[in-house]
Amino acid sequence: MLGAQFGEGRGQRTGRRVLATEPIFKVEATVEEATTLLGVEGMNIITYTAQAKPDGSLYGEGEGIFMSAQGDVVTWKGIGVGRFSEGGSIHYCGSLSYTTTSQKLAKLNGISGVFQWEIDPQGKTHSKIYELAPAGATRGTAA
Repeated sequence: MLGAQFGEGRGQRTGRRVLATEPIFKVEATVEEATTLLGVEGMNIITYTAQAKPDGSLYGEGEGIFMSAQGDVVTWKGIGVGRFSEGGSIHYCGSLSYTTTSQKLAKLNGISGVFQWEIDPQGKTHSKIYELAPAGATRGTAA
């Protein structure tokens, strides 16, 4: 069962480049988002690749780094699927795995983040992240 929302970000795509066109297209993008994780505010720098699947949906992989003004650092990796929407926006969903030595954010080491992410036609982004803890773990305490 999906747990509590523990993260949210808003930002802007800052770059794109084509990595391949054949046999399918593959694009790399970079995004910067002002993000809150477990109540800690910071900046999230994201790089991901997206490629077309035969049905027109997208497969994506990404990684990034979250840094708070107080020096908390979290790295993460993610995987997801996406779809183009009318008007040129893209909607993704998937999961994230975190690594940190921050005491404030240590809970992230033991949970999977399940995300919903939207990129509008102008490159503005909005992400929401929910907790998915392993079986037997305490849920709903993400803050």
